[in-house]
Amino acid sequence: MAQWKCSICGYIYDESTGDPKSGIAGGTLFENLPDKWTCPVCGAGKESFTRVPSEDVHAGSATTVSDVIVAELVAWGVTLVFGLPGTSSLGMVDAIRKNPGIRYIVVRHEENAAMAASAYNKLTGKLAACLTIAGPGATNLATGLYDAKEDHASVISLNGQVETQYTGPGGIQEIDQDAFFRPITVYNNTIYEKNMAVLLLTRALKYAIIGKGVAQISVPNDIQKQPLDSQYCTRESCISSPDILPPDEQIDKAAGAINAAKNPVILAGWGAFSEAETILAIAEKIKAPILTTFRAKGILPEDNPWVIGILGNVGSPHARSLANEADLIVTLGVGFSKFTNVPVEKPLVQIDIDPIKLGRNSHSVGLWGNSRCVLPKLLSRLKEKEEGTVKIRLADMKREWDLQRDREADSSAVPIRPPFIMKVLSDVIPEDAVISLDVGENQWWFGRNFRITHQRFAMSGYLATMGFGFPGAIAAKIAFPDRSVFCITGDGGFSMGMADFVTAVKYNLPMIVIVLNNQQLGMIRVEQMMEHYPNYATDLLNPDFARYAEVCGGTGITVSHPDDLRPAILNAISLRCPVILDVITDPQRF
Repeated sequence: MAQWKCSICGYIYDESTGDPKSGIAGGTLFENLPDKWTCPVCGAGKESFTRVPSEDVHAGSATTVSDVIVAELVAWGVTLVFGLPGTSSLGMVDAIRKNPGIRYIVVRHEENAAMAASAYNKLTGKLAACLTIAGPGATNLATGLYDAKEDHASVISLNGQVETQYTGPGGIQEIDQDAFFRPITVYNNTIYEKNMAVLLLTRALKYAIIGKGVAQISVPNDIQKQPLDSQYCTRESCISSPDILPPDEQIDKAAGAINAAKNPVILAGWGAFSEAETILAIAEKIKAPILTTFRAKGILPEDNPWVIGILGNVGSPHARSLANEADLIVTLGVGFSKFTNVPVEKPLVQIDIDPIKLGRNSHSVGLWGNSRCVLPKLLSRLKEKEEGTVKIRLADMKREWDLQRDREADSSAVPIRPPFIMKVLSDVIPEDAVISLDVGENQWWFGRNFRITHQRFAMSGYLATMGFGFPGAIAAKIAFPDRSVFCITGDGGFSMGMADFVTAVKYNLPMIVIVLNNQQLGMIRVEQMMEHYPNYATDLLNPDFARYAEVCGGTGITVSHPDDLRPAILNAISLRCPVILDVITDPQRF
């Protein structure tokens, strides 16, 4: 059976499937079509069609390049794709439709697709994909993919591209995608020859996993639809666990430095998040307080007697005091953000999978390796220290910090104050919930005032981009369908991605979106104040977010009085549908 292409619009008449719209049965040869038959898309006559050549070893294959690519994704464990369909990605979209092992979540903006894919990897460690069209679809992914790049989240980005014979000046929706994605990716390529499709895809997947970043593959429209038999394809494979261990003498050196320290502290970062039990065992053995970076908040419950909280701009003064007083800081998977402000002039013992982060000063001991592999070996070499008064002092510090936050949480203030919102959320959000956190004032209050136990949360770390919160919540609910999901966001951040609230409704993704609505870009307002600028250009004209939720098919609740907040959140949890909780709050700091 042959294929015939309309030279006017590009429609393909496939003799094997016929033309259902015109009642032409499958198996009807093109030459046997009625003389008056016309293209079902543009109305052109038979004379406008030319036969599609098919002379290669794959010509008789029942699968296309797109089918093979999607099957390969599923074989690598990629079962979730976020994106938008369009002209230059139709072959890939149809291959997803036909494959039961993969799910396509259609969003309203590609930036949200990339944010969701990034959040999915941060929360699960699994790879998610984006799939969009050439040109504007690809460029719209950039911010979300840059978030993945900066936070070392593994994402595979698949993008349509215009047909290869049309590349060049004047192409519609055509950009140089190889050049565009180069600064964002750990791997970046275009499939110009179908026999290279599987090799390039598997290489991209390997780079995304091992390189912990974004891999991008562009697939021209015509190549997507060409027949391809996977048995003729070359592919690469990937090691399952890239474990790295430093030599024993280096671990001995680090253990010696810790054993000699009189006042050590532990700073746990995102790179050590999965090793909470071993970190706690080390703290108990050497009698050291545990500080965390913001991203590692929740590595252990904050009511643990050894955990003092976040070191950095949103942390307590006690955490800063302990870091400043320490004669040794043990950093575990720490990125050394300026907002954490680690006192790098002090002696350090560093453990990190990225060797570039090691050696922050001339008197640091660097251990290049996975925390999962290194920490048990380090623990076995450490000497048990006497407890002394360390634990008593930590208890006093924690009590003092809790009392300060309790005083900030004024339950009588109207408009509702953010510290009170975070206190109520700390009490009400279930311990197994997943939280997606946006950037802005809401993030500052969460870091400072939310008392985390066993909840998981995701955020935009180094890129710190507003608009991450809501698509992150979509990813969280898909990843953990049986757990409560909360998005904590501001009115500025939520309005950047709110069009996809209908996506949560469409796919029946129950979640609670807590909007701290102060009608301000609150963080910018504070930054202007800190730099002695007058307040300017930060006021927001907001819609009625609760009514918006109802129009989209979800539920909206407006809360303006402190006494109504707790029952409103409990009610939202019970509804089992997408809910926007519009909390009218105050732009004042306290």
